[in-house]
Amino acid sequence: MGKLWAGRFLKEEDPRVNDFNSSVSFDQRMFREDIAGSIAHASMLGAQGVISPDEAQAITSELERIRAELEQGRLSIDPTAEDIHMFIEAELTARLGDAGKRLHTARSRNDQVALDFRLYLRGEIQAIAAQVRELLSTLCALAEEHASTVMPGYTHLQRAQPITFGHHLMAYAQMLLRDLGRLEDCRKRMNFSPLGCGALAGTTYPIDRFQTADQLGFAGPMLNSLDGVSDRDFCIELGSALSLIMLHLSRLSEEIILWCSWEFKFVELDDAYATGSSIMPQKKNPDVAELIRGKTGRVYGDLITLLTMMKGLPLAYNKDMQEDKEAIFDAVDTVKLCLLTVTPMLGTMTVLKENMRAAAAKGFINATDCADYLVKRGLPFRDAYKAVGTLVALCIREGQTLESLPLEQYREICPLFGEDVYQAIDLENCVNGRKAAGGPARENVLAQIAWVKEQLKYGE
Repeated sequence: MGKLWAGRFLKEEDPRVNDFNSSVSFDQRMFREDIAGSIAHASMLGAQGVISPDEAQAITSELERIRAELEQGRLSIDPTAEDIHMFIEAELTARLGDAGKRLHTARSRNDQVALDFRLYLRGEIQAIAAQVRELLSTLCALAEEHASTVMPGYTHLQRAQPITFGHHLMAYAQMLLRDLGRLEDCRKRMNFSPLGCGALAGTTYPIDRFQTADQLGFAGPMLNSLDGVSDRDFCIELGSALSLIMLHLSRLSEEIILWCSWEFKFVELDDAYATGSSIMPQKKNPDVAELIRGKTGRVYGDLITLLTMMKGLPLAYNKDMQEDKEAIFDAVDTVKLCLLTVTPMLGTMTVLKENMRAAAAKGFINATDCADYLVKRGLPFRDAYKAVGTLVALCIREGQTLESLPLEQYREICPLFGEDVYQAIDLENCVNGRKAAGGPARENVLAQIAWVKEQLKYGE
């Protein structure tokens, strides 16, 4: 395929330079967006009288045929093409002759690439948001089932206070709702059209940028032609949002990995979402969760690539910016793959409620409630804290728990203790007594679930 820009050059491009310069191997995924942008551009040129209406219609019809042939596999993308944009234009020109050559009037590859990129990522944001919503629905269903399943809550990976498994899961639901918000914010800021910015300084042709923006579903055109072709904030912002999604999936995966271990044994993964060992027949490994945890660093690396690529670029377009696509495409693909896998993994796992409850019974996680019991009887909190700390030390020495320690030993340390202390430190009472907004009481967990479901309904 001849180079569309070859008129300026007296020598053929070195094949090594062509290979180094080419982006068709990865930007070919944007062929639909490139064709949609070109159809909008041709329609506008025809409406403005820049090209004839017949030429605009012929270009549109042929581009639609090219798109159908590519989708059906009847047309193959030339691997020697410099990029998908030049391949489609060359194919169009081969079919239409001069009419095809007129398509590129009043635009540059700079605004064309920026347009295709925004269109493509806009669609990917919608796809990823749908996957996040599906994961949220799975979390809500699981949390509702386990709104009363008592488990230990942790700080410093040490048993701290009693909560429920439903409450724990809804913490991740809140993270994912913020992820949805970031995706939507990114999409809004992305949704402005660079088409018509030209190479960097617009065009002298009487184009209508508002028409093309409207036809392609944008909120409007970008207002500065230099910014239109050189901005990649939208790409970096998406990379950041995807990195945070991976951060949240990685934290959840880490907990799944811990909970699957014999040291915890809070959950068991379905056989379809675990693997075995080549030499240890007893093993059941949480490889899906481990891979998600590992792939998080990959997405972070993509974000760093984008930030580093852009940090020293003068206005306007520079070829460095071709490196944006492989990085963000990899981040998008990785996040989609992880979301595709983690959702059914959670939905099919078995929750071992008895093991969670047994773990909650150990570790004195009702100690704060014991101290609160004394505070409600008039003892200052710091004195109550000291008294209960003394009780815990006594229990450890004598192999007791707060539930099993005799009342007379309670009273030796503080005479304010009464028979009702055992009710106050009952784990279910400890959990359900935490009725303050955001707490783990069953009614609160169910309210959180209902609120999240409402947010999902509102965002559809």
